[in-house]
Amino acid sequence: MVSTTTQDRVDCNTEGSVDRGTQSCCEPELHVLDDLQCYTKKYIQQRPEAAALFCLGIGFVLGWKLKPW
Repeated sequence: MVSTTTQDRVDCNTEGSVDRGTQSCCEPELHVLDDLQCYTKKYIQQRPEAAALFCLGIGFVLGWKLKPW
């Protein structure tokens, strides 16, 4: 039994650019979310303290605004 399902794979390489697997040259597509994910992963690997402080700040603001009383 042969499966004909293909899955486009998005990988972030060491230079920060995105490898999109089977992308046709005739169909330019915007992959904003893939690029953002790649950039975010690279930034978190380079500056984990800043990423942790950012997450704590977002959690504080959400906790303060969504408190039940």
